[in-house]
Amino acid sequence: MKYRQLNTDELQELEQEFIQFLASNQITASDWEKLKQNQPEKVTELITLFSDIVFDKILKEATYLEYREARDLKTFYCGPDKIVMLGLYIEGDASLDFTENLPPEEMLAKIQGSSAQLKMYRAEKSYQGEREQELFRMLEGGALISKEGNLFNTLQGLAE
Repeated sequence: MKYRQLNTDELQELEQEFIQFLASNQITASDWEKLKQNQPEKVTELITLFSDIVFDKILKEATYLEYREARDLKTFYCGPDKIVMLGLYIEGDASLDFTENLPPEEMLAKIQGSSAQLKMYRAEKSYQGEREQELFRMLEGGALISKEGNLFNTLQGLAE
């Protein structure tokens, strides 16, 4: 197993894709029922293989990740060879909470009316092992995929 098995809810969300996966492996609905009854280890093997395919596809397409805590926001650009992190940290008293997912203008209003300051930081590193494995660990640790990378690009614009 490369990542982890999809849970029951995740498999239900991907039911049609799983049916296509079984069909591409020449497993019919009746074959699947027989496997579940007679060869549970084969069922586990097929679910594991399907799970790895799903995660691989998602992770290969992931370019931006975000991780939010109340006072700390980390955005990541996940390139082919390295990952770049741009972050914001709230220093001092502020009613701003990055987990609220507010529009930028509301974030600024909350900061401007307080004694808090935003501190920007940046880091980059090469992947430790396979790119997709590292991104998977980040997702399992609470990071979320950002399709457009708007926050990362906004922070990058501010840093320049």
